[in-house]
Amino acid sequence: MRKAMIVWGGWPGHDPDLCASIVQGWLKAEGFDVRVETKTSAFADPAIHDLSLIVPICTMSKIEKAEALNLCAAVQKGVGMGGHHGGMGDAFRDSVEYQFLCGGQWVAHPGGIIDYKVDVTRPDDPIMSGVPSFEHRSEQYYMHVDPANDVLATTTFSGEHAPWIDGVVMPVVWKKQYGAGRVFYSSLGHRAYELDVPEIRTIMTRGLLWAAR
Repeated sequence: MRKAMIVWGGWPGHDPDLCASIVQGWLKAEGFDVRVETKTSAFADPAIHDLSLIVPICTMSKIEKAEALNLCAAVQKGVGMGGHHGGMGDAFRDSVEYQFLCGGQWVAHPGGIIDYKVDVTRPDDPIMSGVPSFEHRSEQYYMHVDPANDVLATTTFSGEHAPWIDGVVMPVVWKKQYGAGRVFYSSLGHRAYELDVPEIRTIMTRGLLWAAR
């Protein structure tokens, strides 16, 4: 049986407990043995090197250097990592090691909760197969991103809330290699209920399964 670990905590506005419960249900339905932790010290556990998948849900949390290095080492040796929105993309702001692993870092969501479009750019990829481009109402993440990411979906900023980014095309969903490990990320899912949006649920579940070894 494949083993996964979810670590949740940080800013409560992203419903980390509810998101962890939802993701745990998805993974259990796929046959995973799921360990759930609420402290970043779990990342320092040598046992994580034996996992198939790690899911951080830790918006604005802090991580100790040793914890980040052990997490990075585990993924580099083959453990998968996947996650969504701020739980993965706005976690551990002061850890450049983690940001290199993740492939991006949140820096803004101009306008807050707005209507925007998610454009599927890689319909040929198994994660996105059959998922159409779709309209969504939530935070439109502006991120600093790794150019080595394999981008699967994007969004285009209108400039209404920040005129200097008018027309900027920003990655929304990506996957990447980190050593022998696979990393998946989706910036969608500001609140837990968004994980039930069919397109988001499909992308997330497929992405996590792709990342897991």
